Parts: sequence; structure tokens; C-alpha cells
Amino acid sequence: MSRKIFAGETDIGLKRTNNEDVFVINPEQDFCLAADGVGGAAAGELASRIFAESTLEIFSAKTDRSAKNIKYRVQKAFQLANENIQKHVIQNPKHEGMGCTAELLAFSDEGFILGHIGDSRTYRFRKGQLEQLTRDHTLVQQQLDEGLISRENIKQHPLRNVIFRAVGLAQEVDPDLLNGKTYSDDLFLLCSDGLTDLVRDDQIREILCSDSDIQSKAQELIERAKVAGGYDNITVVLALVN
Repeated sequence: MSRKIFAGETDIGLKRTNNEDVFVINPEQDFCLAADGVGGAAAGELASRIFAESTLEIFSAKTDRSAKNIKYRVQKAFQLANENIQKHVIQNPKHEGMGCTAELLAFSDEGFILGHIGDSRTYRFRKGQLEQLTRDHTLVQQQLDEGLISRENIKQHPLRNVIFRAVGLAQEVDPDLLNGKTYSDDLFLLCSDGLTDLVRDDQIREILCSDSDIQSKAQELIERAKVAGGYDNITVVLALVN
């Protein structure tokens, strides 16, 4: 199985007083994640942390690396996190409304499995081409799909932060599950919307194209978002197939 190199950075940004984003990179179990809290005063940062802790629990046992098993683990991580957030809210009613968006990328012997929910994103950079693998679970994405708005209007839309799906907001969680083969030099980017709201895809591609190591690329993506305003928390995780 090919070796993976991981890097991650998170930043509070220039406007927020706390960081509701969390990331995990785990080379031993070949997975990484990024989560972005929602709910604000309703403890969004706690929801992100619960997602990270739940995933670490699911991936703690050493089992085979088959695609079937890794897919099961990814699904189970979302389910356990959802249950744990729901339990927390029952015990702490003042936190009702807490949840998180999440990206969970895990590698199997055959390729990758990706779990996605909300408006955080995962991209793949392959042979000079940047591809968004995930689809935002947002009102503006739905309106874009239905032809009601243009792509140029998304960033100024007054309801651009309305999301339809997140971990912890409903009794059942429904992440998108994607899978595919990996090839040498594939570079995956997991990020919160603090990056993509401010940095265009062509700017992301430009940074990923550079000769810098992936930790430097992660830092450059963060800095680019801050230069553009940095009004949200910013999280970037990179996974390179070597």
C-alpha cells in the first residue's frame, strides 16, 4: 500500500473570538478529518471535538484495511459522533442546536473512502487539475442546482450560511460517502468554509501547484484566507499519496 504524508493547520482567523474548527491527522490509521462547529453559542466547538474524539475511537482498533471495512468505519464514525452530540444535548439543554460539518478521509488497500456532510469541502489535486469531490449541503447550492441563482451570486447571497445537513442536528445523520482509487502524487485537501469563502479554486490550485512541501502549502492557504479578510475560522488538511 502506498505511503501517505499528512499536514494540517487551523487558525482562529481575524474576526472570531474562538476557534470552532478541529482537525485530526492520523498516519498510523491512514485517515484525517476536518470539522467545523455550527450553533455558535450552542457550543459548536464542542461538537467538532466530539466528532474528532468519536472518529479516533472508531479507528483505534487495528483491523484489515479492506475498502468494505474502511467504509464501515467512516459510516460508524459519523453515527457515533451524532449519537454522542445528541446525548450531550440531552444532558445540557442549553447547547441545543450544536453540531458540526465534517470531512473524514480514510485510505484502504484499494483507494480512499470519504465521508462528507455540510459545507466543509474535500478537493483532489491530480496532474495539475483541481477537482471538488464534495457537494455543499446548503441552500445556495440547491438554488444553484435548480438554476435560481448564478455561481457569481453565491458569495453575496444573504442565506449562504444556511446548511441542510450536519452532524448532531438530527436523530439520524446522513453523510455523503464517496470512494475511488488513488494514484501516486494525488493530493487531497480537506477544508472548512473559512477557506473556500475567501480563496477561489484557481488560487487554491496555484498554491497546490507550487514546489513547497505540504505543510508549507497548508500554511500558505491559511494565510491567503487571512489576507482576503479572515472573517471565519480557517482549517486546512492535506493528504499526499506518495
